[in-house]
Amino acid sequence: MKKAFAITLGILTAIGGFVDIGDIVANSQAGARFGMSLAWIVVVGVIGICVYAEMAGRVAAVSGRPVFDLVRERLGPRVGLVNLVGSYLVTVLTLGAELGGVALALELATSVNYLLFVPVVGFVAWVVLWRTKFETIERVFGLLGLTLVVFVVALLKLDPPWSELWHQAAHPGPAGDENWGTYSFQAVALFGAALTPYEVFFFSSGGVEEPWTAKDLTINKANVFIGFPLGGILSLTLMATAAVVYHPLGMRLDTLGQSALPVVLALGKLGLAVAILGFFAATFGAAMETGLSAGYTVAQYFGWAWGKRLAPARAARFHTVVLVSVLIGVAALATMVDPVQLTEYTLIFSAVVLPLTYLPILVVANDRDYLGDRVNGRLSNTLGLIYLVIIVVTAVAAIPLLVMTGMGG
Repeated sequence: MKKAFAITLGILTAIGGFVDIGDIVANSQAGARFGMSLAWIVVVGVIGICVYAEMAGRVAAVSGRPVFDLVRERLGPRVGLVNLVGSYLVTVLTLGAELGGVALALELATSVNYLLFVPVVGFVAWVVLWRTKFETIERVFGLLGLTLVVFVVALLKLDPPWSELWHQAAHPGPAGDENWGTYSFQAVALFGAALTPYEVFFFSSGGVEEPWTAKDLTINKANVFIGFPLGGILSLTLMATAAVVYHPLGMRLDTLGQSALPVVLALGKLGLAVAILGFFAATFGAAMETGLSAGYTVAQYFGWAWGKRLAPARAARFHTVVLVSVLIGVAALATMVDPVQLTEYTLIFSAVVLPLTYLPILVVANDRDYLGDRVNGRLSNTLGLIYLVIIVVTAVAAIPLLVMTGMGG
């Protein structure tokens, strides 16, 4: 039973990484605009995050230290600072988007404007991050997020044209009025969502919080190879339900409510209630993940005491960074920026900073001073290098595609 609960770290990371507010809408948008022709990006992203998350978890388990801590030591304070600035900015903006996503889920449930919920959501999120144990956070929100399987049930209930969906998935490319520019932009956004930097920082730090040792490498693999594929399956299901309902009509989506409509059509009000619960759990869990990641990266770079395993008074600077990060997220939403649009921008910016995150992980995972004989094998290095090339290409293409397509047009 203890090992089963240990897997919830991977579930929380996967749901926070794959099925947060931006991904709920982004996958639904992709399904509505392109059918299943972008499904391959989700599969590629799942494999990529599995490759690097396994490295990050192994580093934490064997060395007893999180990846970001070792990156600064191994590559020096200057490279570490560049990594810190880029990842922190993306993480704190994503935190704001997740807080907005929680507020949007509450708006769906109550019909009260989401902006009225934002300060309350921010306060509750901070209190939970401050007072609640790490194990409680990962288990409660990791498992509650699984209510998003209602989309799987809805997809089956909709009796989709499986052969048509498979044809779309097997023939990637734009359809109808779409072009290769908008298709490529959507692909970059989905790939950036799958490998968002805070995922590996959270996963590695969570391994230290547990705390894992070299004896827990099996648990690390179970987290990676169960949790992240599960997140990928939920993403593909979101895409598929939108492809069934919206793609034949040529409609575009940009709200959380539109993403839930296929569930309503298939399962009625009860299905909607479960979907809203899933939205709330996934976005609140993602807010927990990004809030902790913001604190982890800053505290680990400066060598401060950090983590939920310590009383707040013993890790005061870590908790101060978490509080400030939550306040910045709430302040971003106070500008009236749409949470969905904010997350879409952060996905592109995430793609830009991906090389700063994943190259150091590959370097550290091959360092025998930290891992001894647990360094990467030939397969891990081959996949790591292949994905590093893909990551660099994605980072180079992200901003030009954003400008060329006007944020996906």
